[in-house]
This record gives sequence, structure tokens and C-alpha cells, in this order.
Amino acid sequence: MTVSLEVAEGVGTLRLDRPPMNALDVATQDRLKELAEEATRRADVRAVVLYGGEKVFAAGADIKEMQVMDHAAMVLRARALQDSFTAVARIPKPVVAAVTGYALGGGCELALCADYRIAGDNAKLGQPEILLGLIPGAGGTQRLSRLIGPSKAKDLIFTGRQVKADEALALGLVDRVVPAAEVHEAAHAWAARLAQGPAIALRAAKEAIDTGLETDIDTGLAVERTWFAGLFATQDRERGMRSFVEEGPGKAKFL
Repeated sequence: MTVSLEVAEGVGTLRLDRPPMNALDVATQDRLKELAEEATRRADVRAVVLYGGEKVFAAGADIKEMQVMDHAAMVLRARALQDSFTAVARIPKPVVAAVTGYALGGGCELALCADYRIAGDNAKLGQPEILLGLIPGAGGTQRLSRLIGPSKAKDLIFTGRQVKADEALALGLVDRVVPAAEVHEAAHAWAARLAQGPAIALRAAKEAIDTGLETDIDTGLAVERTWFAGLFATQDRERGMRSFVEEGPGKAKFL
């Protein structure tokens, strides 16, 4: 399989495995969607790591596969392409991308679907579709501009240039840079910590933030208000407040 889901201690690792560059062909896209939906359903998955291996995250779409597709074929495929990435973005649990080597085109777009991005110091990210006479088609024009702002996103998309890890960090395209050999360990640690947290509250926080970014502030506040009040019906809220009163802050156990 070109994508696998491995679960240990509450962390599900979505691993791309299509050597040598993890090119995202149709089969890989479809498998990614299937496993993202599985990670969403599974109660034993409380946080997710996106990982492409030690050498490369994903170097983009399979250009040879795309080259033979005409307009009619891509009209039929474009929605499925976006849906596979949206399935990752909508996993209602914390998701971290562990980026090593190249994350270009679809690879960069996949990293954008995560809530947090940890990059190796060997990482190179970019949206080079313009160099093929195209634009990003798996959410890049939308998620990148929301993440780093429209002018910075336009610079990357208009030029198709690649940025190294240090510039990606300065742009806000990644959130943390570590030595390449430590990327997976750092990402897994981030996910494992959150896997111990209050699952429903984490889901609520993610949905409130993501919804608020896509709508007006009044609607966002309504979503926040509804979730905030609703969490008072959960055992985690009872456990968290009781622990705070009896033991002090930050000591509650939610599992």
C-alpha cells in the first residue's frame, strides 16, 4: 500500500510510502482519503502524525500520470483530489505534519492540512504548479493564503519558488524546525502529548477555530459558545475542574 495507518499509544501515523519521492498519484490520493476517514472514526486514534519517511515528505503529484489527462478527465478527477486532502484537514483530532526533504505541490498542500507543522532542517517547501502552467489544485490557493496571508501566498504561488526550512519558519509556513533526524520523534511527541488530553474539548477547539476562519466572527462566536456550553456536559470537564480545585492546575488525567 502507498499509504498506511499505524496506531500506537493513541497516536495514528499516516505514512506515505511510494518511493522514491512519494509522488501523489490517484491511487495514493484515494488511499489517503480512506485512511484519513478511518483515523477519524477510530476511538483509539486520538492524534495523528503525517509522515513521508526520513528522506522526503512528498514531492508532489505524479506528473507522468497527469500529463496524459485532458480537460474532461481532470474535471472528473479534480473534486476527488480535493476531497482526499479535505478528509485529512477534517480529521477532528490534532494533526501534525512531520516534514523531511521535499514537500512540494501536493506535498506542501498535504502539510497545509495539518494543524501544526514540524520541519527538518533539510526541508524544502513550495507550490511549483505555475511552472507547469497550472495552479495548486488540492487546496493550496486557499489553505496557504489562510495560513501565511495572501501576499506571501501569492509570492510563492506566482513564482513557484521553493523555500528552505528557515524561510518557511519565518513565513509561518512551518511552526518548528529541528534536525532532520529528529523530525518524526518531535512530531510523535507533540501528538502523544495531545493524545493524553480531553478528546472532546480538543475536537471542539479545532472545529471552532477552523469554522471561525471560514466565516464571519458572529458565526464563529456562536460555534464557540455552543461548544463551550456543551463541554459542561462531559466527564472530562468534571474531571478537569475537580483536579484543578483539589490538586492545582495542569494535573488532570483524561484517560
